[in-house]
Amino acid sequence: MSDHTYFIIALVIYFTAMIGIGVYATLKTKSHEDYMLGGRSLPPAVAALSAGASDMSGWLVMGLPGALYATGLIEAWIAIGLTIGAYLNWKFVAPRLRAYTEVAKNSITVPSFFENRLHDKSHVLRVVAGVVILVFFTLYVSSGMVAGGKYFESSFDGDYTTGMLLVAGVTLAYTFFGGFLGATYTDFVQGIMIFAALLIVPVLAIVSIGDLAAVGEGIEAAGADNLDWFGGGMSAATFLGIVSSLAWGLGYFGQPHIIVRFMALRSTRDVKVARRIGMGWMILSLLGGVATGLIGIAWFSINGIELADPETVVLVLAQNLMHPLVAGLVLSAVLAAIMSTISSQLIVSSSALIEDIARLVFKKTVSEKLLVWLGRIAVLVIAVIAIAIAFDSEATVLELVGFAWAGFGAAFGPIVLLSLFWRRLTAAGAIVGMISGAVVAWVWGQYLSGGFFDLYEIVPGFVVNLVLAVVVSLATYKADTPDDQEIQREFTDTGSIIIADLEKPAAS
Repeated sequence: MSDHTYFIIALVIYFTAMIGIGVYATLKTKSHEDYMLGGRSLPPAVAALSAGASDMSGWLVMGLPGALYATGLIEAWIAIGLTIGAYLNWKFVAPRLRAYTEVAKNSITVPSFFENRLHDKSHVLRVVAGVVILVFFTLYVSSGMVAGGKYFESSFDGDYTTGMLLVAGVTLAYTFFGGFLGATYTDFVQGIMIFAALLIVPVLAIVSIGDLAAVGEGIEAAGADNLDWFGGGMSAATFLGIVSSLAWGLGYFGQPHIIVRFMALRSTRDVKVARRIGMGWMILSLLGGVATGLIGIAWFSINGIELADPETVVLVLAQNLMHPLVAGLVLSAVLAAIMSTISSQLIVSSSALIEDIARLVFKKTVSEKLLVWLGRIAVLVIAVIAIAIAFDSEATVLELVGFAWAGFGAAFGPIVLLSLFWRRLTAAGAIVGMISGAVVAWVWGQYLSGGFFDLYEIVPGFVVNLVLAVVVSLATYKADTPDDQEIQREFTDTGSIIIADLEKPAAS
């Protein structure tokens, strides 16, 4: 039996399992809220691994190891920034967002939370937030599809377009019908697969080389700066590069596909358990990704093999170090990382289009059943647009993910934090901050690069958003109005709910 036959068997098993989970989720999806938020019923472990898998995507198993393989240890600063950002997100944002979204008229999307939290009767804030989600998530979904196409090129010597369309089709199938629960349950399984793959592959590579000393010698022989945290010395450019890498952590506060998992938890008292599970998974997975990229430098150098595309380092190592069937399961884990993020982002994009934009037009005249089907149609439309963008295979996964991550972090991050922790934020401040953050991130990333401007676009976008949101809010804040009194009451009630929930034992 050929290697490709084993790979196909593993792939069929994986695809069948994902579609089966999607069918199960479909049976549990009865209402529009179920389709968009799973009825706020996620246990801690499911929420944690789902958030991690949908967060990391193909970047964890392709982008990060590829960057380490190509450039060396200096790229690991991204992993450090992400770890810090994720912890702060779970520690401070998760419990308050879970409680506040329920207090604020049971908001089931991030844009609807902004509107309800700030009592914006014009709906402008909600629509602007929905448009931002649609624009940046379409690019984000495309990055996953590009990763899927590259996966098939590397693993099967197949056609990029065919592979990209197959990944898109299967992901679309279980997301279209299963909705949020379909995406979340598959994320949970995919998170376990990713975790196992990123621990097994580097260990086998070390065994193949001999020992850690030989690995270190091989890495240094391939490039003197590969194990230097500063890439050969500190300079102004290096400093900006490290700041940019660490700044990835800022993005966590504004990623809708991640923070929506906080909203879907059963209660705030589940956050601590979820945080411990999620951070344990993330730290070990990131260490595995970093190790695979570095060890790959030594392995390919020692074996005299030239790797055409650094982002395929995990794929090629698995094929060379494992029995074909086991390698096929690892390759499926790589695919799992890609598909988990695509499905989560499709659901959030669908909710933005239907719940936050179209429903404002339909008002209350649409039935729950029709809303579910409108959500499914939205998933299909967004997927088709993302597929069209993904036909350009020249863009790297890291570039596409980095741009979309910065867009969300700059547009939503400061507004999420201010909404949760500052009483005087106004709708006008949120709108101005959100638009300015998104525009600055977009312009900076597209047109201002090199020299002084060679800084990750999330930094200027985040700062501009934060400053303008505060300044405009202070200028437009009106105390003691009926709306303000209600906002102050909800803000206080949220804190009371968190305290009351934390005094109860976590649900089993």
